Amino acid sequence: MRLLITTPTAVVVDEQYVVAVRAEDESGGFGILNNHADFLTALTVSVVSWHKADDRQRFCAVRHGVFSVTHGNEVAIATREAIAGDDLARLEHVVLAQFREALEAERTTRTGSLRLQLQAIRQIVRYLRPERPGPFGGER
Repeated sequence: MRLLITTPTAVVVDEQYVVAVRAEDESGGFGILNNHADFLTALTVSVVSWHKADDRQRFCAVRHGVFSVTHGNEVAIATREAIAGDDLARLEHVVLAQFREALEAERTTRTGSLRLQLQAIRQIVRYLRPERPGPFGGER
């Protein structure tokens, strides 16, 4: 089988001679072997694993995605984020570190956005103050 895992910006995994693929959707874990019927499902946040013909096992952490089997031997996963690795423990460490970085970046962005909103509100309040001369404040 061929396994292809892609994100919008990269081909993360393109492996030939894959013997078995294991993934997870909302109903739970499932496995795919060669000559499987055509299949389509939505993946959850999970780790996809596969065995190569040389009995090596590899892993790829995915954040949701679409999993498809076509022609019985082509497995494709399209996802927003994917991180591949040979060692599951190391992959877990890398994924958790990236999640923490993304969370911190999101917090920083949210804080900056709130500051801009507060500055805009202060500016509007200053402009509409009753003691301000002009068309909207104080005397006309």
